[in-house]
Amino acid sequence: MTSFHSTLIASALTLSFTSSAAHANTSCNVDLSAGFAIKANSIEFLQTEGDSDEKERNLYTIIDGKKLLIDNQEIELSDEQQALVKKYDQKIRHLVPQVKSVAIEGVDLAIEGVNLAFNGLLGKGNAVAADLTTELTLIREQVSTNLSIEHGVSVGVEGLESEGLLGKDFDKRIESAVEKAVLNSMGSILIAMGQQMVASEGDEQNFETRMENFGENIEHEMTTRSAVIEKKAEALCSSIAEVDALEEQLKLEIGPLAGIDIFTVTQKHYEEESNPTAK
Repeated sequence: MTSFHSTLIASALTLSFTSSAAHANTSCNVDLSAGFAIKANSIEFLQTEGDSDEKERNLYTIIDGKKLLIDNQEIELSDEQQALVKKYDQKIRHLVPQVKSVAIEGVDLAIEGVNLAFNGLLGKGNAVAADLTTELTLIREQVSTNLSIEHGVSVGVEGLESEGLLGKDFDKRIESAVEKAVLNSMGSILIAMGQQMVASEGDEQNFETRMENFGENIEHEMTTRSAVIEKKAEALCSSIAEVDALEEQLKLEIGPLAGIDIFTVTQKHYEEESNPTAK
């Protein structure tokens, strides 16, 4: 049973849940010193004060992509400064559909992994894949809603892991759904394994080889399908790095922003460890 769990769950489900964030050659670290809220006509940059998440200080606000408010006072800007603020506003807004695309396709990949794994073992139309697909589809809909500017997008200092982006206890919900489905279907899984054992004519080594091949086939399928998501995730990291660079320009060009540093992005290409790109 241990061999079955490690092959099926680790190779199929875990891979599909994490593939959108795992890159073969690139790592991306995004640190935020403050959160921000993107609304239809404004972006607010908010810093939590003390231990309470309810106490937030407004660092500055961009309204309509052109007005800059600090301490609720509008800052007079030159044409060049205003153009820079507008570009900064646009770049941040463009992150939302990129994050949404990666997150949604990541959940879709998880749904595909669920169906490949359990349909391959229990046959098409099995209750385990159906229940998991239903739960993951609900999570997908919540993520889609949370990543809508019309709804309002709030990003905390946790960045892409903020509950406001993926929904409350996102990881735990997926983990709980998988565990519940596996436990509830243990009888069916044991029967399917018995059938596989019969097909292997009682040869334990042959049975284990069949199960390993099953897991490897799923892993190959999921790895191939995750390639597009990985490219989008890398592009997202580059976009956040561009926001970071624009923030540096704002700090140089607009005096009151000089001491505010919200974005810090570090990209590392493993094959070029001696030349990391960092702020």
